[in-house]
Amino acid sequence: MSTLKVSKVEPVTTGGDCIVKATNIVGNKNLVINGAMQVAQRGTSSTSSGFYTLDRFQFLFSGHNEALTQAQHALTSSDTGPWAKGFRNSYHITNGNQTGGADAADYAIIRHNVEAQDIANSGWDYTSSSSYITLSFWVKSSVAQNFYGNIITSDGTAQNYPYETGSLSANTWTKIIKTIPGNSNITVDNNNGSGFQIDIWPFGGTTYTASPTLNTWAAYASGTRMPNNTSTWWTTNDSTFEITGVQLEVGDVATGYEHKSYHDDLMRCFRYFYKADGYNSHAMISRSSTAIGATVNTPVPMRASPTAGAGNWCRVMKSTTTDDYGDSSTGSFAVGGSTPSVTVTGSMVFLQYGSMSNVTNTGNTGYGYLTNPIEFEAEL
Repeated sequence: MSTLKVSKVEPVTTGGDCIVKATNIVGNKNLVINGAMQVAQRGTSSTSSGFYTLDRFQFLFSGHNEALTQAQHALTSSDTGPWAKGFRNSYHITNGNQTGGADAADYAIIRHNVEAQDIANSGWDYTSSSSYITLSFWVKSSVAQNFYGNIITSDGTAQNYPYETGSLSANTWTKIIKTIPGNSNITVDNNNGSGFQIDIWPFGGTTYTASPTLNTWAAYASGTRMPNNTSTWWTTNDSTFEITGVQLEVGDVATGYEHKSYHDDLMRCFRYFYKADGYNSHAMISRSSTAIGATVNTPVPMRASPTAGAGNWCRVMKSTTTDDYGDSSTGSFAVGGSTPSVTVTGSMVFLQYGSMSNVTNTGNTGYGYLTNPIEFEAEL
């Protein structure tokens, strides 16, 4: 549940009544992590679909003739609106040249998933139509048009809530506020799965669109996520779309964005993704004559048992001589494929590589270290 701190209380007198007005209320009110787009552990630009740049935000696209680019973008004082509110980065999408036009199954989606237990313990009575949660964000498009988004609950019978930005002026930042009521059909489990999927669509083809009622909960169906939308942005070469200041908070009012330090946002992101340093940073010891392992301590416990990806190589040496078996990336010894087995205990992640064909007896026990960073993925 959110923890609030009231830093100032002012008595206000109106018509003989005394009203207490709290100002500068701060706390863990924002259920979105990295909404100010500060943290980009994986990199700052990519032309791939999926998690490749900004932490906790996923860009998905398909049906393209030319790949789209997702990037962390630095804002300047010319970014009227968000700059004055303290935002210095955005999630920036650049379209490719979609020469084939807009086909039914084409799409481009910015997605953020909120853990179910964070929704369940937020204080929002999500089964009551008189209890609200508010989504707000800044958005800018190089193309003037209306855009759509939708929210999907994951537990029980999935529910869908479509919304729109309204007509955006080209190259102009606009703040979007959506106050969302609860609904008796919503189920949210108190666990670490997905509870609230927030989608913002620069484009979605007719495979995903129909004529659902905006700002209303209904049973989710893939083909009725949002109303039919114009294809102008999708068919405009190098069109851009960017967002920042994404906030989801309990209540029927969009309060000021809850800015966090880079450190605080980074620590929250570590629960879902962590890149462990390579090259001699994590010692490896022999587990047997055919296996070797290393322990990596993650800064915080991860959401779920992670998978190990990207650059997960190790270098193994003989303990009795100065000779070495070589880097696993060169194929000089077999480690059962490029991905190690992963065991998690709290904040300790143990990696085991095996079977190593060159470690043939206990007399030549192997030892070594990781040579490249290893990425631990536990995203929703």
